[in-house]
Amino acid sequence: MNIAEKYFKKQVSSEEFRRSFLEEKIKLDIKYRLEELKKDIQKHKSPEDLIKEVDSIEQFVLSV
Repeated sequence: MNIAEKYFKKQVSSEEFRRSFLEEKIKLDIKYRLEELKKDIQKHKSPEDLIKEVDSIEQFVLSV
């Protein structure tokens, strides 16, 4: 195990670090999904497909 792995394992044992790490991951996931939605809008996807994507994002946010 290298130094970075040891450091990460030590940090993960901290509740504050785990919470911050997960918050940032969730923010990035939402940002990515919103960017994909923007691309779909620009591609003039059908309203039904766009609504499905919005519903999917909404479910993701509510599950967090």
